[in-house]
Amino acid sequence: MQRRKPFSGSYSEKILTLKGLHLTKQLLNRNCKKMVLHGLQLMNGDRRSIFIHGNKIEQILAPDDINPVEKNIWFEDCLAFPGLINSHDHLDYNLFPQLGNRTYKNYLEWGPDIYQQSNEIIQQVLDIPKELRTKWGVYKNLIAGVTTVIQHGERLSVPENLITIFSGCTSLHSVKLEKHWKRRLNRPFADNPFVIHAGEGTDLEACNEIDELLRWNIFRRKLIAIHGVAMNEQQAEKFEALVWCPDSNYFLLNATAKIDQLKSCTKILLGTDATVSANWNIWQHLRLAKAQNMLSDTELINAVTQKAANVWKLDKTGSVKEGYYADLIIAKGTGFFSINPEDIQLMLHKGKVVLFDASLLIQLHNIPVSDYSVIYVNDVKKYVIGDVPALIREIRRHMPAIKFPIDVD
Repeated sequence: MQRRKPFSGSYSEKILTLKGLHLTKQLLNRNCKKMVLHGLQLMNGDRRSIFIHGNKIEQILAPDDINPVEKNIWFEDCLAFPGLINSHDHLDYNLFPQLGNRTYKNYLEWGPDIYQQSNEIIQQVLDIPKELRTKWGVYKNLIAGVTTVIQHGERLSVPENLITIFSGCTSLHSVKLEKHWKRRLNRPFADNPFVIHAGEGTDLEACNEIDELLRWNIFRRKLIAIHGVAMNEQQAEKFEALVWCPDSNYFLLNATAKIDQLKSCTKILLGTDATVSANWNIWQHLRLAKAQNMLSDTELINAVTQKAANVWKLDKTGSVKEGYYADLIIAKGTGFFSINPEDIQLMLHKGKVVLFDASLLIQLHNIPVSDYSVIYVNDVKKYVIGDVPALIREIRRHMPAIKFPIDVD
């Protein structure tokens, strides 16, 4: 496939003139924290411009409203929506390929089997320093349009503030594999909520695990379950939320949670899990979830935006609203569920440009390009904050044959 070339047309007339207001080159070159994104379609179908001031959305403007600022970015046939919230990932486990060669009854059967079948590759990946594995896990999410990740497991050190890594909860692995989970669940002054893999299987043992967890939740801590494939409605009522991971579920178990039944009993969020059991691209997960016909389109979109923000208590996040943080994705096209990472034109995290398409380079001429690196997503050129090629080179120094879903020069 031939790589697309950056847009070479001139935007100077549009940039320098906005509804008759002349913006001088000196003003344009000033390094400011204000921008207006023009020509956008919101999720409700409205055509709007979005005024960003600092890290917040200051105004949602009608297309003909005048608000002259130093930086104006023009889009055509693009959809604007909140940065996605991935409610389940293990950031340091995203250099693995999917591991498993049959359908399993539960996660306890899967674990020993992959160590027996794929021990060599597991050790090769684990020999890569955790800092590098974690950093790639962050980029895996960023490149796909995720601005917030709920990290499950240990609290990891992430070198740069690329996206939000949420760890304001207590992570328990599972009833069977977490040592002293009863003590941790019931200790005084523990952080809420408690997030745990629960019901990750299709057999009676997986269902019974949920009952054991609930039985030992003596102080009625808020529980958020991951997977819930074996969960029933009576159990679901006792959970604050369930994070649905359909891609991981089908890969391991050839089954997934009964979301159409459980959604009336608890809140449903969406997570990708790590690449050891699932595809790297959250948009594939969204399309798979949509194909199950267990959530409406609105419910599914909310599962990665507003509802997720509410459950995790993420302040002023998850919606395109005035006064909210400017966690924003601008993507080519007007159909949310048809989007892929290569379609993302601009990505903001707390008002900062963290990724943009090469076609926008002429409009972003005053951006410090040296802070970004070039990557190719399905042969489409993007600029991403940080030095991704150096990260990939360092990872390949430890494991030369490793494959990535992106290319670099």
